[in-house]
Amino acid sequence: AAAEAAAIAAEPEEVPVNVNVIRLPPHVTPSYGLQALYVDNDYGNSTTLINPRTREFGATIPVDDPYNLYFTTDGRYAVVVAEARERLDFYDAKTFRLVQRLKVDCPGVDHMDFSADGTHALVSCEFGARMLWVDMQHRKVLSAITLKPQSMPQDVKLSPDGKTFYVADMKHGGVYVITAATRKIERFLPTGSGAHGLYPSRDSTRLYITHRPGHSLSFPGFA
Repeated sequence: AAAEAAAIAAEPEEVPVNVNVIRLPPHVTPSYGLQALYVDNDYGNSTTLINPRTREFGATIPVDDPYNLYFTTDGRYAVVVAEARERLDFYDAKTFRLVQRLKVDCPGVDHMDFSADGTHALVSCEFGARMLWVDMQHRKVLSAITLKPQSMPQDVKLSPDGKTFYVADMKHGGVYVITAATRKIERFLPTGSGAHGLYPSRDSTRLYITHRPGHSLSFPGFA
């Protein structure tokens, strides 16, 4: 937390809050200690820190192709989802020193969420109609889950009880319900055209689903 606080204070730019950060920032990720926000500058090959309290921009850190960014549940690694490179890049979460580049057979590697114990992750392949099961401790792909033909899996979320993964499918307009323990598809839940983003409610009773380009929301309860 102290390192994050120092980083976000480093040479803040005096810019408006709605600054256009570098090139194509698709996602914003909270830091492991929740002291900072990381803006993923996909085409800028960097991530920029923001102090969420002061809204000041801090250091910009060079990383390759950061379409998305996650922190492992033990706080050890920052995992950059390099979509165009078909890689998961593991960085030291404190120093952002590159530890390992994991090449994955995953066209459009996109989003992921961790198992309840944090040892594994379910990763979506947007243009591959499949999911990958990744060992996050040993940093290797273990298996794949084949989805319906032409599926375009997007966001991934684990249920609050840790028993079920939900995967948004933008092509078929719904959500895959996958058993976490076995990685078996239980069913497909139609929700609306262009299902894309998954967000649990604050009380963990509902799953908010954004639809793109359906321009709508749905609010199913967790199974």
